[in-house]
Amino acid sequence: MEGTFLVTGASKGLGRSLAISIAKSGGTVIALARNSVELTDVEAELKSLTENSIAVSCDLSNPSDISNTAKFIVSKFEHLSGIVHNAGMINPIGNMLEIHRSEWERAIQVNLIGVQDLTSSLDAVIGGENHTRITTISSGAAQRSLHGWSSYCVSKAGLDMWTNCMAEEGTAENISALAIAPGIVDTGMQEEIRNADESSFPLLQNFKDYHANGELVNPDDVARKLLSYCIGKSGKNGDRLDVRNL
Repeated sequence: MEGTFLVTGASKGLGRSLAISIAKSGGTVIALARNSVELTDVEAELKSLTENSIAVSCDLSNPSDISNTAKFIVSKFEHLSGIVHNAGMINPIGNMLEIHRSEWERAIQVNLIGVQDLTSSLDAVIGGENHTRITTISSGAAQRSLHGWSSYCVSKAGLDMWTNCMAEEGTAENISALAIAPGIVDTGMQEEIRNADESSFPLLQNFKDYHANGELVNPDDVARKLLSYCIGKSGKNGDRLDVRNL
């Protein structure tokens, strides 16, 4: 497989697994995440698979960081065959009338506004003569309100509609878009959920039980199921899929 694919939130969890899965299939990967030792590590692994793969440090809560990152990518790559918008944050977990605006706003920025900002800033290297597949990582929280998860539920619901809009408008630009809910994956986000305060998250024990009972899914297994969709080999434009049905 040829092509260059951008994966956000690629330093750990499902993003890391997706990035490595794409590289193992022959794709060049741009692994995007906040600066960390994990990001350095994943870059080394990706380069061992496809030498032109790189890691790029970017904080999606920072608009200027997004702008600089997009300019760098456009200067280095002629075309992106795919973008996987995987980065996201669950916090703040708390009663919505008690959460500080800055916390709620940051979550919406990372989970939704940053997706639009980054994608539009990469307009010069997506679509056109060659197709680009844009994949967003959705959640059951996009379709179900969960007490304590207001910013996450709202941003994921918005992300699903963003994907629909991209599918609608992207057709003329040779861009397709779909959303995939990955199920309950064993990632750092699940650990954050288990550390929440039960007074503001009544379903806390359920998530502790998922972990204790071994019900969390390995991110590598999810990545293998998602691969053909993320590289544009499977799925219809505008689809919203659930990994458990794939």
